[in-house]
Amino acid sequence: MVTAELAVVLPVVVAVLALSLWAFGLAVDQVRCVDAARAGARAAARGDPVDAVSSQVRRDAPAGAAVAISAGGRDVTVSVTAPVRRLGGLVPVWWRPTAAATASREVEGGQP
Repeated sequence: MVTAELAVVLPVVVAVLALSLWAFGLAVDQVRCVDAARAGARAAARGDPVDAVSSQVRRDAPAGAAVAISAGGRDVTVSVTAPVRRLGGLVPVWWRPTAAATASREVEGGQP
């Protein structure tokens, strides 16, 4: 009798574990997006070239992340959006790891 119950419960436990690890991975990607956006905004505010800022953000962000750098007035905004890792295509995802950070330029007339 215990064997039959274990045979029913074990796949459920494995599925819950897999789902939990996948959700943890999404949370880690979100934190990496936030960190990359903040670092990129600081670098852009210092007046670093756009290529250097983009390179730094891509290095810090999750693999395959899209980076957008925009400047308006004295502010510089860096946005990072990471692709969602699918769990075998079984779990629909409506949320994407994304972050944006804005900083005021430290130098007049600097990049980007």
